[in-house]
Amino acid sequence: MSRTVSLVLLDATGRPLGALPPFDVPEPWWQEVHSIVDTVRQRHGLEVTVLRLLDADRSAPPGGHVRYLAQVVDAPAVPLEPATVDLAPHPLRQPWAEAGGPARSVAWATGELSRLGRRVTAVAQQRTWNLSAIWRLDTDQGPAWLKQLPSFARHEPEVLGRLPSVAGLPGDTNSLIGVPVVLAADGEGRMLLDDVPGEDRYGAGEGERAAVAAGHHPVQRWACGVVGELVAAGVPDLRGARLAGWIRERLAGHDVSAAADLLAGLDRRLRQVRDCGLPDTLVHGDLHPGNVRGDGRRRVVIDWADSFVGHPAFDILRLTEDVDADAAARLVDAWARRWRADVPGSDPHRAVDLLRPVAPLRLAAVYAMFLAAIEPGEHPYHVHDVPAALARAAAVARP
Repeated sequence: MSRTVSLVLLDATGRPLGALPPFDVPEPWWQEVHSIVDTVRQRHGLEVTVLRLLDADRSAPPGGHVRYLAQVVDAPAVPLEPATVDLAPHPLRQPWAEAGGPARSVAWATGELSRLGRRVTAVAQQRTWNLSAIWRLDTDQGPAWLKQLPSFARHEPEVLGRLPSVAGLPGDTNSLIGVPVVLAADGEGRMLLDDVPGEDRYGAGEGERAAVAAGHHPVQRWACGVVGELVAAGVPDLRGARLAGWIRERLAGHDVSAAADLLAGLDRRLRQVRDCGLPDTLVHGDLHPGNVRGDGRRRVVIDWADSFVGHPAFDILRLTEDVDADAAARLVDAWARRWRADVPGSDPHRAVDLLRPVAPLRLAAVYAMFLAAIEPGEHPYHVHDVPAALARAAAVARP
């Protein structure tokens, strides 16, 4: 599957110029823009910066014909097609989606790298959507990455700055796991990260997932002792009964009939989870293999923007979501053995069973939070996710 792209261009002052002729790019995912930038450079000799999604011919990604707003520095020599675009401001528009916004962010990152003694040799836009904007900056000392975050995810650099740089089980070098290094952060959503070599581990098998779970365990054990510090630093507090209130608040206004019984019994269920005896800790929030990057020598857990303080079982549930039942059971068994050893008398298996339907329910609330925090033009990214997650939660909760 590919994607057909139309770009409506703004000049350096933000004035609309017209649209480039449509073209195809290989990646179907709407937020990926590096191939858009490369194709325009190769075809038209133009340097463009993609600002935001305008509309698409289908209700949700991936693929289809997608229209974006982009900005150019130099006037294009190619004939442009007439295009209608609404440039009215919106209170929920992200700063990187405004004309001039990306240039300001790149200037900040370039200045920070210069302060660190690193000269920028090239800049490449990678991704832009309502959840983040990402650029790669090549320097004379290797690549760095600029990531800009919305308000509800700005605790990520705080989390990364507190986590152990490397963790793992004693004597098990295969379980060693790290986190990205924060080079700079401005407290307003911009974060500069050092490069993490390797590839994202999408499709990792049971053995690699087992190593990730083993390496993540000491991180969560360490974090048990600093949950107050994490909450004070702005990490969302979803411990115990707070989780139920947070879910209901964010799902207000959505059709929750599919999961009505689960929601009605949520407080009682979370009290039963508490009685299982496991401590609250830092939860990554999206611990699937695609958020683990490896190069054969080490693994690094990336993208902590969804992290929160809460129950450790949420991460093992996410890590075992898309493997067969037998493999998932073995991974959960190993996870439970580690927690029973650390917390004698606890019942990790029961906690997992109780939280199994709560995991997609929490995810539905996360998607609802996204929708409430983004401008309507970008709703297609998430609008179908809320009912889909509620349906999964209801299906898991059925006896």
